[in-house]
Amino acid sequence: MSITTTAVTAPAERRSAGLEQRIQDAPGRFRVMTGDRPTGPLHLGHYFGTLHNRVRLQDLGVDVFVIIADYQVLTDRDVADRLGEYMEGMLLDYLAIGLDPARTTIFNHSAVPALNQLLLPFLSLVSVAELSRNPTVKDEIAHSRQSAVSGLMFTYPVHQAADILFCKGNLVPVGQDQLPHLEVTRTIARRFNERYGAVFPEPDALLSSAPLLLGTDGTKMSKSRGNSIALGATADETARLIRGARTDTDRRITYEPETRPEVSGLVLLAALCLDRDPYAVAEEIGDGGGAALKRTVTDAVNTLLAPVRARRAEYAQDTAYVRSVLRAGNERANAVAEETLAEVRAVMGGVL
Repeated sequence: MSITTTAVTAPAERRSAGLEQRIQDAPGRFRVMTGDRPTGPLHLGHYFGTLHNRVRLQDLGVDVFVIIADYQVLTDRDVADRLGEYMEGMLLDYLAIGLDPARTTIFNHSAVPALNQLLLPFLSLVSVAELSRNPTVKDEIAHSRQSAVSGLMFTYPVHQAADILFCKGNLVPVGQDQLPHLEVTRTIARRFNERYGAVFPEPDALLSSAPLLLGTDGTKMSKSRGNSIALGATADETARLIRGARTDTDRRITYEPETRPEVSGLVLLAALCLDRDPYAVAEEIGDGGGAALKRTVTDAVNTLLAPVRARRAEYAQDTAYVRSVLRAGNERANAVAEETLAEVRAVMGGVL
C-alpha cells in the first residue's frame, strides 16, 4: 500500500464531512485521542488549532484522552531539555483552558508501559518502504535537529498508532499535514484485525478548520522558532512580543493573506480572539497603520487570555491538586492499556 498525500486526503475529507453531525447525535460513541509533545510552552497557535476544540468535544460528552508525549520529545532531538518544566506548564495550560479531569483523561506517555508493548506487533504490520514514503515523516526528518535519522523518528507513525489504539480511540482531531500518520494507524488497525481478530477501530480524522496562525516573524507560529505568544505569557510580555511583530510599509490595513501575510496574520489573530470577521477588523483599523493594528491585537489577545491566565495562576498555587490530576489520569490510562493488551494477547495466542 502506498501512503501518499493525495490518496490519504480525499477519503479523509469525505469521512470527516459527516462526523460533526454524528458527534452531535451520539457523542458517547466517540473516544478522542490527542496530545502534545512537551518541547516548549503551548501558545496561541495551539489554542486556536487544537486546544479549544478539545474542550468543545469534552463539553459535548465525547470521551477525551490527552497524552503528554514525553517519550516523543526524543523523536527529533538528542536530549529532553527542561522536560519537567514543560510538562508542568502543559498541564497547567490544559487545566486553565477548561479541560476537566472528571471528563478528560490527561496522562503522560512514560507512565503507561503497556502502551509501548503494542509497538512490536504493530511494527510487524508495516513495511520499511511504507514508512519511508510517508510525506509527513519526510518533512519531519528534513526539519529534524538531529544529524542522523533515528529509528524513533523513522517509526514515529507507528508510535502514534500505539498512542491512539491503546485506548481504542476512534476519533483523532488533526490538520491536513498529519493525515499520512493517521492513515498508518488505520492501516495497522485493519491489518491487525485481519490477521489476528477484531480488536481495534479504524480511527477517523476530524479535520481541523482552524486557519494557520503566523508568528511574530511572519512564519508559522511554532515553539521551536521563538515566534509564538505563550498562553502563560503575562500581559506585558504579550504586548512586547506583538510590538516587535513584522508588518509592512503600507499604512492602510487590509486583510490579504496572499500578498500581505504579516499584516494579515496579525489581523487574523485579532479576529480570532474577538470572534469577528478578519475583513471587518481590518476595515475598522483602516488607515491607523501598524501601530493601531498592534494595539488592537494586543488588547484582543490580553482580553481573551486574562481569565485563562487567572485560572493558570490559581492552579500553579495548588501543586498537590495538579499532581493528583496527572496521577489519576495515569491510573486510568494504565487500566485501559492493560485491558487492551489482554485482548491483544488473547487473539495473538498468548504472545506479549
